[in-house]
Amino acid sequence: ETLQRIVSTLANKNDEIHNFIDMLNHTIKNVQVNSSNAISELDEEFDGLYSILDEMKGSMASTIQQEEARKIQALQDQLSQCSNALESSEELLELAAQSLDIKDPMEFLKVENIEQIVTMASAFRISLKPKVSDSMTHLMVDFTLERRMLQAVKFLPVPKAPEIDLAACLVADNCITVSWRMPEEDSRIDHFVLEYRKTNFDGLPRVKDEQRWELIDYIKATEYTLSGLKFDTKYMNLRVQACNKAVAGEYSDPVTLETKAFVFSLDSTSSHLNLKVEDNYVEWDPTGGKGQEKIKGKENKSRSGAPSPKRTSVSTRSPARSSRDHFTGESYTVLGDTAFESGQHYWEVKAQKDCKSYSVGVTYKNLGKFDQLGKTNSSWCIHINNWLQTTFSAKHNNRTKTLDLPVPDRIGVYCDFDGGQLAFYNANSKELLHTFRTKFTQPLLPGFMIWCGGLTVSTGLQVPSAVKTLQKSENGLSASTSSLNNIA
Repeated sequence: ETLQRIVSTLANKNDEIHNFIDMLNHTIKNVQVNSSNAISELDEEFDGLYSILDEMKGSMASTIQQEEARKIQALQDQLSQCSNALESSEELLELAAQSLDIKDPMEFLKVENIEQIVTMASAFRISLKPKVSDSMTHLMVDFTLERRMLQAVKFLPVPKAPEIDLAACLVADNCITVSWRMPEEDSRIDHFVLEYRKTNFDGLPRVKDEQRWELIDYIKATEYTLSGLKFDTKYMNLRVQACNKAVAGEYSDPVTLETKAFVFSLDSTSSHLNLKVEDNYVEWDPTGGKGQEKIKGKENKSRSGAPSPKRTSVSTRSPARSSRDHFTGESYTVLGDTAFESGQHYWEVKAQKDCKSYSVGVTYKNLGKFDQLGKTNSSWCIHINNWLQTTFSAKHNNRTKTLDLPVPDRIGVYCDFDGGQLAFYNANSKELLHTFRTKFTQPLLPGFMIWCGGLTVSTGLQVPSAVKTLQKSENGLSASTSSLNNIA
């Protein structure tokens, strides 16, 4: 026995080591992939920087060229003016020289306004100072500061891994609230990334035979609520990473939260032939369900070779029934395919609006094929009848208690096997509709009756916190139970 215990412990340790080796190999591959991605991102950043510099260089060079063209044009205009003035002056000088060569005073007087013409020469009005300078220093660039900044460029500091506050995490109301904190304050944190995945294994996440991580990005707060979940596995792995503007840090140490819930489907092999059953939906079929009989026969044949696996450690599958064991007569009944014999469980039921009659409850496995829910001492239910006028009642052992309450759109069923309670709630408002109190002595199966209409069953739900609160208050008021509740 001692050796067997040691061998068992060693085998478990070997499984853990195998799992760790798989994780290490997976991490090595991720390091290689992430390193390649980081280099690609670095190339993109530098290419972007080069592109900006090239664009700036082109823009600045264009400015210099425009300034060059402007100055050259101004100087060329001034040069043209000087050339024209010089040409005019040379002509005037020649004319003046010819005039000065005249010896006869009378002939000299005949030259008209020579003095005035020379005085008005354009050469006297032209500026001999260049309009623009040849300096281009005003377009020089000093990259000293930028060079220092570029030389100071380093990898951004990687944010540290957040720490998930396990005590602050909450699993309730079909939601998981995850809370975390940073090991030290970091003002550069821009957002957080949360990853989660469902698993049936406790402890560290496994690489093989696991679902992929689901990602929630751009979380600004240090808390997040995952809502609308179906708890069809025992646990959920969660991890968080912090991100700044450009880089993501390491993931936090993963945590595993327990998310066990009662999961079942409707057992088509247990149903009345007038019912069409598909997983978690059942519909009354006035044609008699003849089309299903062959399909069910094939299912029974295919299932006969191997038993159905167990859903949870506290539940067992109902045995497959042969066609002669189907409910018959007016017992339009279908049962769940998973029984439970301990614990607290919760599921919800929604009926079609035009449904004429239906019942929701639980039963032992010994419900006969002519029996109806609530009409035996081994079944409990609430019944809604919409034929002619609506009636709402609780039934057990062929006794009925009328419920003076409006019929809700969705009905929540809560069963505390060990505490001997079966309670029905308005699933939307969590208002208590009725409670049965008894001592359950055999495994229970969810049971459903439907006539003229259809029912949808939602499973994999946690017991809502409002239901837990109501149960605590009801347990404190033992005198509030009705006489029908105490019928066993």
